[in-house]
Amino acid sequence: MKGISYITDQRNNKKAIVIDLKNLEQNEEEIHEFIDVLVAESRKNDELIPWDEAKKTLKAKDKL
Repeated sequence: MKGISYITDQRNNKKAIVIDLKNLEQNEEEIHEFIDVLVAESRKNDELIPWDEAKKTLKAKDKL
């Protein structure tokens, strides 16, 4: 994507991104979608919690 650069480690693994602020202003929705995809990708191996259990925990914390 134009205006986005990656910072990599010695093994060329992507570690961070830099977003050109001009690009952010012009393509804000696309950048937000890009970030959402990055977050989803980083969590793809997280443990899944059944909705009933999550709802119970949220209610106990008065968050739902």
